[in-house]
Amino acid sequence: MKIAFIGTHGVGKTTLCYELAASLKKRDLSVELVREVARECPLPINRDTTLKAQSWILHTQIARELEAEAKAEVVVCDRSVLDNFCYLKRALGGEGVAVELESLIRGWTASYDALFRVPIVGDPRFDGVRDTDLAFQHGIDELIGETLAAWKVPYHHLVAARREAWTADVLERILPALQPQELLFPESEVV
Repeated sequence: MKIAFIGTHGVGKTTLCYELAASLKKRDLSVELVREVARECPLPINRDTTLKAQSWILHTQIARELEAEAKAEVVVCDRSVLDNFCYLKRALGGEGVAVELESLIRGWTASYDALFRVPIVGDPRFDGVRDTDLAFQHGIDELIGETLAAWKVPYHHLVAARREAWTADVLERILPALQPQELLFPESEVV
């Protein structure tokens, strides 16, 4: 099973990935985490990104996901190719996005078993990498929403008011697909 958390930057995807991976490991599942590859990109990101930078990010993301899938039962991705693609669309103003690249991303988006859209719940904090401009953050969020709708991509929307319960909400959605039944309640949780 491959799960990805999608959304703009600074919304808590990374924290959620680690929490979910820990919860799944407690259930004796093998789990691989695909970290956000944009942080490793040697080229400009954020508002200064380029076609070359986003191509590096997108292809590296795909390679890391393939590697993780070969190692574990469950892969948890801190971003998907879809939201990375939205940064490229914004950088190019919707113009000049290669049809071949869009086709690749649309096809790869179908490879996720579950996408969870993480809403904006506060202002982004500077972490040495990500942009803190609110208009940029919200613009990416809107572009992700538009792309999900245009491509008719199924996803689960996490509710902002339930932030403390996001991990439980995700587990509730994915555990039934991770049979056998024993995985639903680890021994430590049985009363």
